[in-house]
Amino acid sequence: MEDGVSLLLGAITVRPDFSLPFVAACSVLLAALLVFSALISGAEVAYFSLSHGDVSALRGRSGRASKAAVRLLERPEHLLGCVLVVGNVVNVAAIAFSAFLIQHTLAFASELFGLTLEVVAISFALLLCGEVLPKIYSRKGLLSLAIFMALPLYALTTVTLPLSFLMAKATRSVNRRIKSGHVGEISMDDLSGVIDVMRTNNADDRKILKGIVKLGSTDVREVMTPRIDVVAVEIGATFAELCTLIVKWEYSRLPVYEENLDDVKGVLYIKDLLKHLGEPDFAWQTLVRPAYFVPENKKINDLLEEFQAHKNHLAVVVDEYGGALGIATLEDILEEIVGEISDESDTEELPYRKQSDGTYIFEGKTLLNDFCKLMSLPDGYFDDVKGDSETLAGALLELKGDFPAQNEEIRYKQAVFTALAFDGRRIQKVRVAFE
Repeated sequence: MEDGVSLLLGAITVRPDFSLPFVAACSVLLAALLVFSALISGAEVAYFSLSHGDVSALRGRSGRASKAAVRLLERPEHLLGCVLVVGNVVNVAAIAFSAFLIQHTLAFASELFGLTLEVVAISFALLLCGEVLPKIYSRKGLLSLAIFMALPLYALTTVTLPLSFLMAKATRSVNRRIKSGHVGEISMDDLSGVIDVMRTNNADDRKILKGIVKLGSTDVREVMTPRIDVVAVEIGATFAELCTLIVKWEYSRLPVYEENLDDVKGVLYIKDLLKHLGEPDFAWQTLVRPAYFVPENKKINDLLEEFQAHKNHLAVVVDEYGGALGIATLEDILEEIVGEISDESDTEELPYRKQSDGTYIFEGKTLLNDFCKLMSLPDGYFDDVKGDSETLAGALLELKGDFPAQNEEIRYKQAVFTALAFDGRRIQKVRVAFE
């Protein structure tokens, strides 16, 4: 290591005509260029990251700087053109001046070595001082920096008006192409990345935006109520039996089936029964409306559009053989965007209990989608193993490849799952611990 350092130092020598005043003056000028580059870079972040509240605060301030900042924001294309032009001119000047300073101060044993060292040193200094640091620290005082740089930038926009005008015209042309669809569409991953880095301190806003983005990649089976938990009424039930079921569960719509849920005849809207409450032998079957069936792999954004078009709130989810897998409602889709929705009749009942030792007891029927949300896990946490399963119990069966024994531990990534209780061949309770 010491030999390498000695060799490196031996390859660099100070020129005999080295002048300390000259180097000091050049260093001051170079530092000034780097500071100006940092201010321009920070101003770019500041002006294009201001919130509506910040802009309103600017409009309400008095003073030349605040008024200049407002005028700059009224012409964002010209402001962007000015920042890009000035920033690039300053950076090029800093690069050229750095190279001049190094070449007139130091001598290198090899021209290639000297050129390499110049490129590395100049690039590092310019990126650190002119890009990275200002863009990090400018976010801590966006409004203050915008006001501080308002007058210099306003003067520079006047000087660079011809160039910034051409850039503004090019920007508007690109914007028109984007709006007319000539430029490729932004992917869902791109949108998620933008949401992750967007300037907002409101976690709920970010969660809602991410929920909207995920609509196009989430299948209906991931949000549906599974068949085993569906409350439905047999078409041969009496009016009294129907009323008892309605009072017990308090749902506004009930699927109607014959013999089993694979033969759904339609959907009963409870509001349709109100005018017949005084008729004990009323034939409620006459009020059954046609059911709306959807395949399990339909995306929920498409289902939402269909719900809007058909003025529907409930769909029966079926597999490739036509068998019912469960039901999906408008509320299920909206909960993917805004989180759990509770009405006045709902009780606060979580699908898990947290134990004193830090572990969790989950229902086996908990959807993997919900499990990942509750445990703050990535959306694709189970993608490697889940197969066609959508519940926590199903994931355990996929991991084991068989029915696990009671209290048997199954490890996956940083989680340890234990099958605690069974209901016949169904895993009813699962303990979850994280290592």
